[in-house]
Amino acid sequence: MEIAKESAHAERGKRLFDEQLLIQRSNLDRVFSKLLLVQWLAAIVVAIVWSPTGWADKNQNPGGFVTLAILAGGVLALTPLVMSRLMTGARVTRHVMAAAQMLFSALFIHLSAGRIETHFHIFGSLAWLAFYLDWQILVTATVVVALDHGLRGIIFAESVYGMMHGGHWRFVEHALWVVFEDIVLFMGCHSGLRSLRNATDRQAQLEVVMESKQNKSAALELAMGELRAAARRSA
Repeated sequence: MEIAKESAHAERGKRLFDEQLLIQRSNLDRVFSKLLLVQWLAAIVVAIVWSPTGWADKNQNPGGFVTLAILAGGVLALTPLVMSRLMTGARVTRHVMAAAQMLFSALFIHLSAGRIETHFHIFGSLAWLAFYLDWQILVTATVVVALDHGLRGIIFAESVYGMMHGGHWRFVEHALWVVFEDIVLFMGCHSGLRSLRNATDRQAQLEVVMESKQNKSAALELAMGELRAAARRSA
């Protein structure tokens, strides 16, 4: 009997854990969909207001920045938006969200001509992504950041470092700072999952106990009914 109760408790706890985690991740999909749209509009504003004067090379075509913000920002915002509608809560949707968010960081850094302040967008984005409680998407985000900084550092250093010669290996330093934050966020994800697991286990245990009491009450009521019926028949 106790073994059956423990099995029911474990099964119910796992089901509740999966349900609550799916709800949280689905809600975050919707939040990120809106956030990406806001960032798209912000990128266009930055391209219009800041980019034409922010670059050391004043010969840059201002219209090119706006076009880039509209087209690249549109792809980065609308692709995850569609996926969040069609595949909400799915693992692939989370990874696409993470990649899109990191590429928005790259877009802002480029539009600001590599200003150091815009690099903090990366760290803020990682913190938001950690609410998914999925360390794997943080790995995806880190790989995207490292590849972006590495490739642009070679091809177009000014767009990421704000100087013509940023050094081909400077991206390693940036990537290591991201990894440093990842370590903290990995711990946060583990702690969040453990807290959610404990909460759902307690809820499952309570539900199993309540169900057991209800079954006992129903059995007792049935037995009492049979005794009353037997008493009436013997009378």
